[in-house]
Amino acid sequence: MLLRLPTSVSEARDHLAEGAVPVGGATLVWATWQRDGFPAHAVSLRELPEANVLGPEELGGAVVLNRVDDRVPEVLRRAAGSVGTGAVRRAATVGGNIAGSTLRCLLPAALVLDTRATVLTSTGVYDTDLAEVVAKSPVLLSLRWRTPVASAYRKHEGEPGGPPPLVVASALHALGEGRFRLNIAVRDGYEVVSESTECGTDPEEPLSALGTLLSDVPAARTAVHDQINGLLPR
Repeated sequence: MLLRLPTSVSEARDHLAEGAVPVGGATLVWATWQRDGFPAHAVSLRELPEANVLGPEELGGAVVLNRVDDRVPEVLRRAAGSVGTGAVRRAATVGGNIAGSTLRCLLPAALVLDTRATVLTSTGVYDTDLAEVVAKSPVLLSLRWRTPVASAYRKHEGEPGGPPPLVVASALHALGEGRFRLNIAVRDGYEVVSESTECGTDPEEPLSALGTLLSDVPAARTAVHDQINGLLPR
């Protein structure tokens, strides 16, 4: 297998156009390649500056999870820290987790931040929403969001060999004049659902508005209640 390591977007695009298979940390595809055979050409974005950004409102798709620190909102940092073992986090990438995994532990965190994605195809670069990233699994260059007032993330304990554990993520965004927009996202099994509501500082207000989500995923009620109480200013 010939691994390409482009240092520019145009070079990466050319490799994709030539049929190179995108690969990040290869934590998910390595076993498949060992079973089915390795591709002739692969491309990694680990040397591409645009895919390695890390700051208060941006995160590159090639950033490995153990590099995600307190420069990003708490919800995203905790999500990255919850993935697998230390060895996995030293290899797995942001792009691989969101665009290339069925678990997508980072997806609820990205959703509540109103994240937009910049993706790369063989024909160029464009911005899109996370729904398209999940549906089409493109090469993820980077994520961008607006800093929330506060955020939270909780992954429940899972059973070995069992279904993916429940994940609840939330973020509070200021609207002005004492009003906020509360975003909640829940991963239940392999499905991720999200909901948003406007609220003030009374925690009962958003709880009432989130009735549909909580009725669909009743196991998330306690975590959602705790996060709302922790996020709203007193």
